[in-house]
Amino acid sequence: MSSSRRNFIQTCSLAGISTILPWSAYGKPTEELSERYKRLDEALVKPVLLLQDFKSPVIIESVDLLRFKESFICRVRSKEGAEGICICNNDQMLSLYAFFVHRVAPFFIGKDALMLEQLIEEVYVHESNYKFQSPALWLPVATLEFAVLDLLGKIAQKPIWALLGALERKSVHVYRATNYRGLSAESSIEKIKNVVAETDAKAVKFKIGGRMSQNRDFPADRTEKLIPLMRETFGNEMVIYADSNGSYDVSEAVRIGRLLEEYNIAFYEEPVPFDWYQETKEVKRNLRIPVAGGEQEGSLRNFRWLIAENALDVLQPDLFYFGGMVRSMKVARMASALGKVCTPHISGNGVGYLYMLHFVAACPNAGPFHEFKGFSKDLPLEAPEEVTSTIKGEVQVPKGSGLGVNLDKDFLAKHTVIKP
Repeated sequence: MSSSRRNFIQTCSLAGISTILPWSAYGKPTEELSERYKRLDEALVKPVLLLQDFKSPVIIESVDLLRFKESFICRVRSKEGAEGICICNNDQMLSLYAFFVHRVAPFFIGKDALMLEQLIEEVYVHESNYKFQSPALWLPVATLEFAVLDLLGKIAQKPIWALLGALERKSVHVYRATNYRGLSAESSIEKIKNVVAETDAKAVKFKIGGRMSQNRDFPADRTEKLIPLMRETFGNEMVIYADSNGSYDVSEAVRIGRLLEEYNIAFYEEPVPFDWYQETKEVKRNLRIPVAGGEQEGSLRNFRWLIAENALDVLQPDLFYFGGMVRSMKVARMASALGKVCTPHISGNGVGYLYMLHFVAACPNAGPFHEFKGFSKDLPLEAPEEVTSTIKGEVQVPKGSGLGVNLDKDFLAKHTVIKP
């Protein structure tokens, strides 16, 4: 590399520039890389939703966001009186409900729900919403998408996953996601053991580093003690994942990655800050352990780069943060085109797993285990027991129409419409 190119890259890094170049090198792409991008673009343009059962438009007559204390429910209704709901990501909607009510919901009223894929693209441009590309835009869009998919599933008398593709699996193996930063390695292990025992999961994810901490641990030396302790505690049969939440720079990420390799950790999530794209690629280039990431990503274009440039092995779009199942399935298809897996990140107050079940049920290249943070103890659901419990670390995929569960009517009645 010439000194001028090296200086340019260093200057961009220091300035925090996150613009992604279309190719791995300046100038013309290599034939191999050009072919990779071509395959990804072919995957991107294919429609996701299977709507052949619908013979006439489904016009959205109303979109309401309902609130009771810190609980939010999105409700959509068609002109024919069909209804769909989304159980919101309450933690985030508490800050974003005004954006949903003013910038997202009005755009969909009067539109044909069967045009959902196109509408998701159009709302991105509507009133310059693209300026908010992040969970600020995409979580409200995902919320509306989930409600529309519930609506369409109920009309078609099919589960949401049947609108996304063929049934790939009837149950989903989960990994328990844990977070005990701030505790010693020994205290963390005891709590992780208890959480794993709750579901008899065969896989677990633990946190390392200090979260976007510039190489600091929390507390000091926790990570290097905890990594061997995890394997010693759970044995060689347990699948173990590690998540640093962007704690390291490249050199420290590689050092910790090699320790993870020594103890046969199955993937290494966000070794460097999530928007350090070139650095993520550099970490992966220097390690054998699969590198995972994508929970913070809001751009299909950036996912395209991360996949084509072989910066990630495991793609993790968050179904809420990334804008829903349609956009996430496009990421999964790009990943599949180059032999990679998709293991979506899960958020959503204990019910995000319901949306995960539908997505993973129809995702051909889904990973072997999927994120699970526990069942909601506060939300009264009317649902089959197999959807709200685990058996040896497995949760059954919903079979009912739409989301496959219903909210308790008395609880729903406590919610009132948020007015614009």
